[in-house]
Amino acid sequence: MSMASMSPALLCSLLFILLVLPDHVTARHKPRFRPGPWKHAHATFYEGGSGSFGGACGYHDVVQEGYGLDTVALSDTLFNNGQSCGACYDIQCVDSPQWCKPGQPTLHVTATNHCPPNYNLPSDNGGWCNAPREHFDIAKPAFLNIAEYKAGIVPIIYRRVPCQKRGGIRFTITGNPYFNEVLVWNVGGAGDVISVQVKGHDKLKWTTMKRMWGQRWITDAKLVGESLTFRVEASDKRRSTSWHMAPKNWQFGQTFEGKNFR
Repeated sequence: MSMASMSPALLCSLLFILLVLPDHVTARHKPRFRPGPWKHAHATFYEGGSGSFGGACGYHDVVQEGYGLDTVALSDTLFNNGQSCGACYDIQCVDSPQWCKPGQPTLHVTATNHCPPNYNLPSDNGGWCNAPREHFDIAKPAFLNIAEYKAGIVPIIYRRVPCQKRGGIRFTITGNPYFNEVLVWNVGGAGDVISVQVKGHDKLKWTTMKRMWGQRWITDAKLVGESLTFRVEASDKRRSTSWHMAPKNWQFGQTFEGKNFR
């Protein structure tokens, strides 16, 4: 039967079913995130600590938030204005026997920071993160797992891979009654979030939040006093909805755990 031949009542019923079905039903035909192809790039390292390796993505402390020190700052081209925050990569040092660690170990890292361009220097001599280069500036403790410290910069191959996280997606709510900010972290699957929506149990209808920077999302809608449901959409178009995750008496500064991508 074609859509054109359906009666208006039957068509409306089908549309209603699609709208009210849970995400895990309507999205069940969407495949899980799979590793991408290997590509060539280069990698350097930078100094820092657990409280600074997540700067441009808005993470407070990469160790406390479960990312550890296996993190990376992405060049402008890969960072994509913060949309790539939370994405995961496999990296191998290649084609440099002098500097690559023996056995070509694979480093699994999460994108938690931005490597800014430096157009005062040429892209092949210091301006490593200038567009259109695809470059990884790796946290020093992680870099030393695949290459020698004295190398400075090494050729690599890399690929996007699914993020394996423990527990659910975390939502940390800060701000005030007139300005709500939510940090979304510990995201599995594709790892990078392209959309966040919030809904209350009473007056607050589905509201699309705006990306402030990295994985910090904001809205001026009234959230106080509402039991909150969050819907997260990743770059592979899969969605995860955490129903009534925060109780009506939630407080600013609290973190709540929702449903993660499988």
